[in-house]
Amino acid sequence: MALNLLPPAEIKLISFLDSTKSTRLPKLPGGFVLKRKDYGATFGRRVNCSAQPPPPAWPGRAVPELGRKTWDGPKPLSVVGSTGSIGTQTLDIVAENPDKFRIVALAAGSNVTLLADQVKTFKPQLVAVRNEALVNELKEALADCEHKPEIIPGEQGVIEVARHPEAVTVVTGIVGCAGLKPTVAAIEAGKDIALANKETLIAGGPFVLPLAHKHNVKILPADSEHSAIFQCIQGLPEGALRRILLTASGGAFRDWPVDKLKEAKVSDALKHPNWNMGKKITVDSATLFNKGLEVIEAHYLFGAEYDDIEIIIHPQSIIHSMVETQDSSVLAQLGWPDMRLPILYTLSWPDRIYCSEITWPRLDLCKLGSLTFKTPDNVKYPSMDLAYAAGRAGGTMTGVLSAANEKAVEMFIDEKIGYLDIFKVVELTCDKHQAELVTSPSLEEIVHYDLWARDYAASLHHSSSLMPVPA
Repeated sequence: MALNLLPPAEIKLISFLDSTKSTRLPKLPGGFVLKRKDYGATFGRRVNCSAQPPPPAWPGRAVPELGRKTWDGPKPLSVVGSTGSIGTQTLDIVAENPDKFRIVALAAGSNVTLLADQVKTFKPQLVAVRNEALVNELKEALADCEHKPEIIPGEQGVIEVARHPEAVTVVTGIVGCAGLKPTVAAIEAGKDIALANKETLIAGGPFVLPLAHKHNVKILPADSEHSAIFQCIQGLPEGALRRILLTASGGAFRDWPVDKLKEAKVSDALKHPNWNMGKKITVDSATLFNKGLEVIEAHYLFGAEYDDIEIIIHPQSIIHSMVETQDSSVLAQLGWPDMRLPILYTLSWPDRIYCSEITWPRLDLCKLGSLTFKTPDNVKYPSMDLAYAAGRAGGTMTGVLSAANEKAVEMFIDEKIGYLDIFKVVELTCDKHQAELVTSPSLEEIVHYDLWARDYAASLHHSSSLMPVPA
């Protein structure tokens, strides 16, 4: 039975989002009080954060360095997470452009059947399978393979793939904090990063960004929104970026009234109006936590202040994001929703590679007819205030926010908590973490608090104060 974490109607929002103002705040069903967009009053600005913020990956502009190319022939790539969505799409791009890219190393988790097929097709020198128990199965699948790569099992194998000596760029498609150590290894080895692992910056930004600058490594965003921003800042002069506008589909509940959300079931949250995705990202789209996390990532990537990053609901999902320059011009990147495009740009930057109309349909604005926009409702999407507050706190708080959300979504999908409880689990976990916030964490501290947040969030539905969700 799902459980209700929402407090009684008389209980105000806890201190993580406590406001110093006495203004009466709107309430979600069940008495969940949530302030509107008043980020200046959140604890993130009241915490004494003495540490300097990490340097952004791209300080509001993207200018390629002259003479950076250091390879002959097709660009050598390593792919970490080769059997996942990002990995398989990356390999589709490589297959279509063998004169531009080649694979030198692949790492996967447990899908050895697909990994073996990839090895036979792309002939990498090194392969890793994280699940060590499957190494013999992989060897058997490759028994008739003429080109047999070196196989290194476990996490160490994944790290070796990430820092393969021939790789110029490493595609980081592995999910969660498991992607942090391989990414750090790749950076320390001087590899550019095609970034598809959100935790690298959301949890690891304070550690990863200084490291990338130290090793003169470029972090190239592979998700569509940040790729759009990256494309829009090409060639901007220093100091030209004024504002970032992140577009969001609005998810499954964009047309639901707020008072109906207390009735939301898992099946409702998984009905994305635009496309089919995995359960986790579809729920994140419904709650808008995906966009809140992207705000944090945009801050780390481009150095924009949180006051200068805005979220806009754009139901058609054609404009992937926009930037405003100091003279009030707005630059947008448009295209069909297709993850291959931002992945391709991370691999080819600063070049542009021709794509055939057969496999890459061209955008027809006349066929679309219209593009629409609206302001997101902070009451419907409490995730926005939580994400901005965590971002302003910085340090380990952003990783705790992400990990707590991941666990809360898992509990919601398993019907252990209700839909609105996702926000409360995240809020309670972040509030608990305030006393232990580390502003300049080590890699070990980042991983520690990621695990802590998951455990703490999981413990909340066992609380004696919880009540069953009404039938």
